[in-house]
Amino acid sequence: MATSRSLYVRVGALILVGLGLGLGFLLFLSGGGFGRQSMIFETYLRESVTGLEVGAPVRYRGVQVGQVSQVGLVNAEYPPTNRNAAMEAFQLVLVRLALDTEKATMDDPAQVKQAVTRGLRARLATQGITGVAYIELDFVSPERFPERDLPWTPAYPVIPSIPSTVAQVQNAAEAILARIQQAPLEELLTDVTAVVSAVRGQVEDGDLAHTFTEAAATLGALRQAVTQSDIPAMVAELRGAAADLRALLGSAEAKAALASARTAADELRESLSRLPAVISALEQTARSARNTTQSTTADLVPLLRDLRATVSNLRDTTEALRRAPGQVLFGAPPPPNR
Repeated sequence: MATSRSLYVRVGALILVGLGLGLGFLLFLSGGGFGRQSMIFETYLRESVTGLEVGAPVRYRGVQVGQVSQVGLVNAEYPPTNRNAAMEAFQLVLVRLALDTEKATMDDPAQVKQAVTRGLRARLATQGITGVAYIELDFVSPERFPERDLPWTPAYPVIPSIPSTVAQVQNAAEAILARIQQAPLEELLTDVTAVVSAVRGQVEDGDLAHTFTEAAATLGALRQAVTQSDIPAMVAELRGAAADLRALLGSAEAKAALASARTAADELRESLSRLPAVISALEQTARSARNTTQSTTADLVPLLRDLRATVSNLRDTTEALRRAPGQVLFGAPPPPNR
């Protein structure tokens, strides 16, 4: 009987331990979310979601604000009504996010819409080198990644997605490869070959070859001139000339000449400083002389006029004396000649 009780106790304890472990596992998967309110959002990814599982964290700049609640296909969740919608839905993966309203503060749909307008986007990211994927929320440029119109009616508020870093690098690499494939490589190789041939012809027997030959000859002549010239003697002469010039500048005569030049410069500076006053005096003297000349001219004009009249009278008298001197002295003038 005691053995049966001991067995029941052990079984009961084992069951309680299993329930505790199961509850702890559920708490681990839910991120301790019991008792917390969450709001469901959905986003649509246009790339592979390998490594993204239900329960994967949703982070905003490294802070976990929720977890992935569902991963599926858009065409299964929203059956398309036309061919265009089918093609659009067939390329997208549906990911629903359960965000903690206490951490994300996104319990108001209007607030979520405003955040999306300002650039809130979701993208797939991987954690380290393990390859474990999660959803990352962040604000980006809404002009670069605008919102897209959906041909279906979402069941939950939508947070638009952007390509992951890996997808962007892959797309850029594919674009570069496509441009390389479209490039006319054969024509480029032909042009490069032609350019190389032209350069080789110029180097071997062309203007460039003649230029190189002339440059080599010039360098040889210059080297020969340098070799034949007595450079040490020239350097010695330059040193001697520099020493003589230094001695000349340090001599008493040079210092006296510099002092005389300095004195002459000072006197010239003083003379130049007096020059404006002298010029002013000369201008005043010239002005006075001009006024005096004008007055003298005004007085001389009547005298000259009288003198001119006197000279005219004297000329008439002289002419009369020349013609008839006696008549002037003794009587009336003779009758005119007939």
